[in-house]
Amino acid sequence: MLNILIIDDEQPARDRLRRLLRNLPKCEVVGEAASSNEALECIRELSPDVLLLDISMPGMDGMSLARVLQEGGASPVIIFCTAYQDQALNAFEVEALDYVVKPVRIERLETAIEKARKYVGSEQGTEEDQYVRSTVGGKVVLTPVHRVICLVSEDKYTTVTHEKGSTVIDESLTELEQKYPGLFFRVHRNALVSRKHLRGLERSTEGHTYVLLSGTDRKPEVSRRNISALRKLLSELS
Repeated sequence: MLNILIIDDEQPARDRLRRLLRNLPKCEVVGEAASSNEALECIRELSPDVLLLDISMPGMDGMSLARVLQEGGASPVIIFCTAYQDQALNAFEVEALDYVVKPVRIERLETAIEKARKYVGSEQGTEEDQYVRSTVGGKVVLTPVHRVICLVSEDKYTTVTHEKGSTVIDESLTELEQKYPGLFFRVHRNALVSRKHLRGLERSTEGHTYVLLSGTDRKPEVSRRNISALRKLLSELS
């Protein structure tokens, strides 16, 4: 069950969202708030999974509330439901999962809620339910972690190579290694590889060693200190 808090200063808007949510499975509206300050109290008391959040509200607006929650660490999934069509970029900067423009249509709300359901599941579920979250072209993309082939640190970002392409995220390799224990093997200080995609090793004429992975032509370099452990792991997998 997905627990949802509706935050909008207009009662008709809150009523409409509540009515639409009645048509979606496994959704429960646990509360409503007409302001950001009221919303903060509700979040503390109710611990909702998802916020349906308006932007334009008296006092602290929805974008400011999202920033407060972002700075506070772990927070509910945020889906903006707003009449503003030009705030999407700002919305994703505060790590909103989706951005729905009013008047909210049931089909569009359903898409956003299903995305939230997957994301909440990735925080709680098994490997098959986990997702790596990235933003591409202003849209949030959820890549199933079991489809990730390798993770390579490049400049200030981490490139995620997966079975259907690649994307870029802000999380460090250390954070990802801790978040998904046992799924990846560190072959280099700047690279993690999926254990299930490991296929072998390749040595270049220059004496460098690279790891071969299924599903991609990318071959991350293996550091000398990690070669022995990687060979042992490959022998155990064969």
